[in-house]
Amino acid sequence: MKSIFLSCLLGLTLSSQAAPKDAAIRVNQVGMAPSQEKVVVFDGIDPQKSITVKKLMPNGKWKKIDGTWSVTRSATSPWSGKTRFVVDLSTINECGEYMISAKGLSERFTVAEQPVHKIAEAALKAFYLIRSGMPIEERYAGKWHRTAGHLDTQVIVHPSAASEGRPAGTVISSPKGWYDAGDYNKYVVNSAFSIGLVLCCYEENIDYFDKLNTNIPESGNQTPDVLDEMMYNLEWLLTMQDPTDGGVYHKLTTPFFEGFIMPDACAQKRYVVQKSVTACLDFAAVMAQAARLFLGNTEYADFSTKAINAATMAYKWAQKNPNVLYRQNEMNKTFKPEITTGEYGDSHTADEWFWAATELYLATGQDCYLKDAEKNMPALFVTPAWADVSALGLYEWVARNDGNRLSLSARNLLSQYVEKITTSVPTSCFQSVYGNEAGNFYWGCLAECCCQAVSMLYADKYLATGKYRKPAFMNADYLLGRNPLGFCYVTGFGSKSPMHPHHRISQADGIEEPFPGLLVGGPNPGQQDKDDKTFTYPSKWPDESYADHAASYASNEIALNWNASLVAMLCWLDAIK
Repeated sequence: MKSIFLSCLLGLTLSSQAAPKDAAIRVNQVGMAPSQEKVVVFDGIDPQKSITVKKLMPNGKWKKIDGTWSVTRSATSPWSGKTRFVVDLSTINECGEYMISAKGLSERFTVAEQPVHKIAEAALKAFYLIRSGMPIEERYAGKWHRTAGHLDTQVIVHPSAASEGRPAGTVISSPKGWYDAGDYNKYVVNSAFSIGLVLCCYEENIDYFDKLNTNIPESGNQTPDVLDEMMYNLEWLLTMQDPTDGGVYHKLTTPFFEGFIMPDACAQKRYVVQKSVTACLDFAAVMAQAARLFLGNTEYADFSTKAINAATMAYKWAQKNPNVLYRQNEMNKTFKPEITTGEYGDSHTADEWFWAATELYLATGQDCYLKDAEKNMPALFVTPAWADVSALGLYEWVARNDGNRLSLSARNLLSQYVEKITTSVPTSCFQSVYGNEAGNFYWGCLAECCCQAVSMLYADKYLATGKYRKPAFMNADYLLGRNPLGFCYVTGFGSKSPMHPHHRISQADGIEEPFPGLLVGGPNPGQQDKDDKTFTYPSKWPDESYADHAASYASNEIALNWNASLVAMLCWLDAIK
């Protein structure tokens, strides 16, 4: 009897103890909509029945919210062995500031009508902040204003890029565009992909984007800000085509990466480097796509004609040179100066052929492009990325319910994909589609989190209305704080966000906070930068292998394509009524 009494007493004592030191509450730190699922995860501690929820009242005091809040399920990480406890607060549907508490732990969260509007706006505005070749003015950028750098009006044709019409050493003008990532170079492959993904989202949410004002120099004209921003990079892309043969240079770059200095302090010569089939096809695809979407726009009246002509020229070059891939190491054996910046090499080109042929067919209606698209139709749906752009073509066919074989096939592939990825939610640690497999974590992996959501939103719109919207929001929740490290992985938002991204301007401008609205790469167990002695990774576990340090280019860099995926996901979610 005595032992039973002691056991009961011990149980009572344990249940009333404070949470272990490493326990935490994980929640979306930006906000959730009234109608949205609201899940909180207790990491490393079972809150049992000790949960309380309070709402912040107008008088500044917290009021306890009536309700029975309990754990709906638990899940254990296959890597760390940590147990997570899922608590569903979805019955809370009034806007306001809330606090959930248990065993000495507390965390605040917000319920709002448009919870991701400001962060979506910032993600798109970030493209303005990383523009090349123009001053970034205080009235648009606030404290992040800066002097113009890299006007790129005196760019040299590298020997690898020489043609009969433009021999090596020719000086050309190639202004505008966006800086690609943490560096100051401009890459056709990644730029074209990034524009293509954003334009796909734009076409699905035109009314929303027509009203979205991001306070850029072009704001207030008759063109939506998103299209004005894309045009700044499209106009640069047009300068990357050799007018004498239609080929497209792979990139505009310095021989080696600049140091962590401001753009106007950079002094290296800049070159356009070798033409490639992947650059030509990505260029052709996005030019055809943009030509269609800008058709009839009076502010860019001659663009559509220029773009479609440029697209067909680039496509013809690719047809004549289908095996001209960009292999930087091989190039450096023959041509000087050596180029050591980002390669964006890609030996698999069927996806580029598919995307380019799809967009050219939609823009021109010519059967030759339809046949090429059919010939290169992918066998599986893969989340869009610069190295596999097939999804951008599939999105186009999914959105066209015309009975075309490609449309039917695309819808079938997308259906198989979203059905497969959503099966893991009921056993996931963080009530998310993303983050449940070791393969989800790699260099730049958080873009996949976003692109999974975009793919589910396409499926929700065109395949099964109302079925995939909820899991798309789950991925946003994961990205914005409901994850193992409790990071909102977008700079400038949430209670814990990256402060030291691998981004030259953010580290060199003397401002403590980095540009807002930038998505960092995220957990990367590859740890390709682990030999750097200035920092250490906190963990080798796939979903916790992240360091908020400027030297961690493998986990904490920023990039155009990643931000494009963030814009596509957040703006679409923000557009949902």
